[in-house]
Amino acid sequence: MSIPFIDLKTQYNALKSSIDSRIQKVLDHGAYVNGPEVVELETKLAAHTGTKYALTCASGTDALVIPMMALGIGPGDEVITTAFSFIATAETICLVGAKPVYVDIDPVTYNIDPNAIERAITAKTKAIIPVSLYGQMADMDEINAIAKKHNLFVIEDAAQSYGASYKDRKSSNASLVGGTSFFPAKPLGCYGDGGAIFTNDEKLFKAMKEIREHGSESRYYHTRLGVNGRLDTIQCAVLLAKLERYDWEVAQRQKIADTYNKAFAAIKIPGFAVPMIKANRTSVWAQYTLSVGNRSEFQKKLTEAGVPSSIHYPRTMPDQPWYKENTPCQNDISNSRHAAEHVISLPIYPDMDTATQDKIIAAVVAALK
Repeated sequence: MSIPFIDLKTQYNALKSSIDSRIQKVLDHGAYVNGPEVVELETKLAAHTGTKYALTCASGTDALVIPMMALGIGPGDEVITTAFSFIATAETICLVGAKPVYVDIDPVTYNIDPNAIERAITAKTKAIIPVSLYGQMADMDEINAIAKKHNLFVIEDAAQSYGASYKDRKSSNASLVGGTSFFPAKPLGCYGDGGAIFTNDEKLFKAMKEIREHGSESRYYHTRLGVNGRLDTIQCAVLLAKLERYDWEVAQRQKIADTYNKAFAAIKIPGFAVPMIKANRTSVWAQYTLSVGNRSEFQKKLTEAGVPSSIHYPRTMPDQPWYKENTPCQNDISNSRHAAEHVISLPIYPDMDTATQDKIIAAVVAALK
């Protein structure tokens, strides 16, 4: 039996009764848009993160675009972000008409380097978008302090870190506003595209809610430019079912990561590194990402052993063709480029059994030899 990179089938089987009954309830009442499950999910997401307000939306991309629109970020503005993330981080900045300013990462955590942020601030800087990559939150205290000093907005890109914690705060509740993704492969995923936005600011929440609904304050009364950014009721039903065991899933991901870490701890090979989680935070392990010297050879050996792998991400955002031409990078991003050449992610999912873990570990050890 082949090893999946992520196992959504087993997860569904474990939650089948709850998922099916919740979807059936939506089919019975027929409110496919803005049905009661939407408010129910938003209430539970807010409680789970400790935020006052949660707003579901159609994708993780919308979860960044909508806050920037609500904050008035647009043409002439600069937004500082990491060079190393999925393209949506930079894409959303461009979509609102602003300019992404790329800075380098901490080479150990792969998250944005706060020291690089302050050096990149100009009179045009309007916001900072730190990405909580691979499931671990960025250095939010340092980032928030820089933002306060320079009067900037902080929007956490929490697409990979829903449920993670930083000191006593949950991801998406450690800055002015945070947006996450419910893409199926994410730690908490629906069965299509989806996302959510979190804030404790009532005025900002009201603006974002209007933007999500075509900029409407009430039906057919449009007070601002908006988008069609609602999350379908059926996707909310799926997420409600998945949320029931989500804390258990996060704990299982941590156990698997601990198993990997223990197995690989004794390996002392130049260029090989396991993930490092800082002492004051937890990860939800959206990815378990190694750094290896010869990635192509290593990946080839894993494939031959029947172990799938993935690269998150093979290029920095400013090195992507369109962005290289239209939003060229002006700063040193050597750590980001090094990561793009050496990172590789192993399978990790909550229902992974011990035999599968053992096979993956054996394949990694053999590939490194």
